[in-house]
Amino acid sequence: MHASLWVDGELVHLEDLVLHDALRDIRAPTHELTIARDILKTRRRIAAHPPAWALSSHGLASLRGRPWAGASLGGDGEGAPDGTLEVADTPTGVGEAEDPDIDGLGDAFAAIDAVLARSEAAIEEAKKPGRAKNAPEKDPFVYDLDWDEDERLEEWQAVLARAQDLPPALQAIVALDAWKEIAVLQHAPWLGRLLAASILREGGITTGTHLAAINLGLKAIPVDRRRHRDRETRLLAITRALAITAEMGLKEHDRLVLVREMMQRKLQGRRTSSRLPELVELVMAKPLVSAGMVARTLDVTPQAARRIVLELGLREMTGRGRFRAWGLL
Repeated sequence: MHASLWVDGELVHLEDLVLHDALRDIRAPTHELTIARDILKTRRRIAAHPPAWALSSHGLASLRGRPWAGASLGGDGEGAPDGTLEVADTPTGVGEAEDPDIDGLGDAFAAIDAVLARSEAAIEEAKKPGRAKNAPEKDPFVYDLDWDEDERLEEWQAVLARAQDLPPALQAIVALDAWKEIAVLQHAPWLGRLLAASILREGGITTGTHLAAINLGLKAIPVDRRRHRDRETRLLAITRALAITAEMGLKEHDRLVLVREMMQRKLQGRRTSSRLPELVELVMAKPLVSAGMVARTLDVTPQAARRIVLELGLREMTGRGRFRAWGLL
């Protein structure tokens, strides 16, 4: 996340992001820090869904914070941003006159009627003349009102469609370059990099639950190559960034294997009731852990969690007494 902002010319410290994500800020969060948390939350959402979700109609609408028409009409059963179908509360009195032999199905029918009513209301509202295409209205001091994000998104999707016959890696490269050149979203250029990582994930280049850290590779590419006027130069720069990302991933894997071996040595001679082996597995799965996370996972008190973390020798990340988080060496 901080690498993504670095690519866009901003700087956020990882320690500040850890505290902000846990709602334990030591000072008022900056605008850049708020964006970093948005990127983190979006990355988590994409990783929590099936590989094809982010690029689907519903996924794109949800990631952009837009309502999705398929929700009220049935669709694939995903209407709310969190992937749940939004159903209005059953109105008072609805279903009270239903036949009692229905065995309690009155509430279900009432919920269906509520969804249909919302659908009809949405359709009627959309038919009203003079309705802005990008409703709700945007603040002209924050947004360029002539910036048609829907049209730009369609243009980007057309580029992606033309690249469908390419290998997944090349699709991601073309998609990433097109997202930046078309400038799809005014205030979320970082979303294109997450979508490019989703293409790699959907194509089987990465594991089903992992999004490639493309931003880390882009950091190593000079800005004049990433923003070059010549498209071929930009595409080659992104290609090199993906290669660097892969190399860094392999190095990180080797580092984690070495760290695991070092921690395993500290387990020698421990009692069979020791919780250190469980802590080792936890930090290997989640390289950044808090005292509360350790306490819940290992079923120990927060005091015991801090004690065994110190025994394992993890690196303290936050420098705070009330909220502490640790990472691997």
